[in-house]
Amino acid sequence: MPGPLVPSRRFPTAEGVSVAGYDLGGGGPPLLLAHATGFCAAVLAPLGRHLTSRFHPYALDERAHGLTDPPPGDDFDWHGFARDVLAVVDGFGLDRPYGFGHSCGGAALLLAEEARPGTFSGLYVYEPVVYPGDPPLEPTLENNPLSAGALRRRETFGSREEALANFSAKAPFDLLDPEVLAAYVDSGFRTGTDGGVHLRCDRRHEALVYANGFSHDAFRGLPQVGCPVTLACGADTDAFGPSFLDALADRLPRATTVVLPGLGHFGPLQDPAAVAASVLADTPGP
Repeated sequence: MPGPLVPSRRFPTAEGVSVAGYDLGGGGPPLLLAHATGFCAAVLAPLGRHLTSRFHPYALDERAHGLTDPPPGDDFDWHGFARDVLAVVDGFGLDRPYGFGHSCGGAALLLAEEARPGTFSGLYVYEPVVYPGDPPLEPTLENNPLSAGALRRRETFGSREEALANFSAKAPFDLLDPEVLAAYVDSGFRTGTDGGVHLRCDRRHEALVYANGFSHDAFRGLPQVGCPVTLACGADTDAFGPSFLDALADRLPRATTVVLPGLGHFGPLQDPAAVAASVLADTPGP
């Protein structure tokens, strides 16, 4: 197995979260990749490699994921993910980068652009978690099926090989590109003193992320996002489909919607090459 992705640098947020940032190499203008809940920067590295013909990709581990600290007091208000994004943009000195975000990562990029307009030259967000209503919903841990699923997640395996075999046979991980799945096992787990491997994203933290997923106000701020935004989803998604994208597009000044055939909510992890091709087709050249 290739081994875990190593952070290039770490950047502090205002509240003291140390965010792991990754320079994935390449030429061209900068592109920042933001991952979905429960994952880490490494799972987007295969996508990033397909984009180096035009961009210089960077990535981050969002708070409580990968090698980035959890927030003080376990405060998982999603504006914190935007602060993680901005810390990495500033830390690497990225000048109006393009942004790619998947699910939670898509919401993080939109919230970052709303918090500091002009940060990004454009965004491609794949099924961003943005509740299409104003005001947003209250946080809820009880009776939240995603939080309940996270709390049941297995956290420890005897080895990385055992973890890889487990996920290869278990939905939805069995749909992931093999390179992506290997990256998840390599970078999403740490080796313990017991010789086993342990999930880096604590399942309680993941449950709290889901509990707050519809309680941020990104939808309210969409009219202030001035950069071009591509809203994408998978044709086979069971999460945020075309009607959802249309609701967001109606509030964005410069929006395009794209539906990718044969993909579900985990599309960027299922077929990085196909999603990269869509990014290249729907973004301007340098």
